Amino acid sequence: MEVKASPTLADPDSESFVAMALEDLVKCHIPFLVAGTFAVSAYTGISRQTKDLDIFCRAGDYARILAHFKEKGYEIEVEDDRWLGKVKKGPHFFDVIFAGSNGTMPISDAWFENARQIEMGGHKVSIIAPTELIWSKCFVQLRHRYDGGDIVHVILRAHDQIDWQRLLNHMEVHWEVLLIHLLNFRWIYPTERDKVPDWLLDELLDRLKAQRELPLPQMKICRGRMFSRVDFEIDVKEWGFADVGGEGDLRDDLPKDLPRDLQGVSS
Repeated sequence: MEVKASPTLADPDSESFVAMALEDLVKCHIPFLVAGTFAVSAYTGISRQTKDLDIFCRAGDYARILAHFKEKGYEIEVEDDRWLGKVKKGPHFFDVIFAGSNGTMPISDAWFENARQIEMGGHKVSIIAPTELIWSKCFVQLRHRYDGGDIVHVILRAHDQIDWQRLLNHMEVHWEVLLIHLLNFRWIYPTERDKVPDWLLDELLDRLKAQRELPLPQMKICRGRMFSRVDFEIDVKEWGFADVGGEGDLRDDLPKDLPRDLQGVSS
């Protein structure tokens, strides 16, 4: 299925930069995917301003893309070697992304196998499928940025193009986050509840039921850092919660003579 993107750039002067960058990306023959606002616009028809272009690639191609643009005279920047680099020319830039900022979302071959095609700047380019687009936005929940609106709009406008089983597989470990987004969709669009398949909601609610019958975890964990490292910093630094990785305190109501591996102490 061919779709067409229609966002506008916040800085009109960056249009020529984006056009040139896309041309150079196509010519370098390194696989890439257009994501972000351009992909949201393609699937929903929403036209809004964006400050830049998001380019997704495999981790193995990340350095190749940056090296290619460096050879072409662009300035490059490795902002965070865990997931993000930038290609710049003057005040303009685009992001090169190969994983989620919290480590949950590596860009793999499956992203390219399920990609769609759009036309941008006279070139046929690949954009991420709506399934992976939702996954890419599930954890973007910071004080100054929340992508839940994008998620519900993609479900509303492209529900028939979403591979729901694949989305569940992506979110397997963090299924509660998926459930929250689906309940959010149901609340926002009560007449559109049937857009989410019954089997998926049944599966997630059954998991919730089973989870409620378990005892509380012994390790105090704050997964909020997967949404925002800044907003949930106090939980880890002052309140004794473990980060997504690492050790934390035990709940206050637990006995203090538990084995070392349950006390948050490495053996």
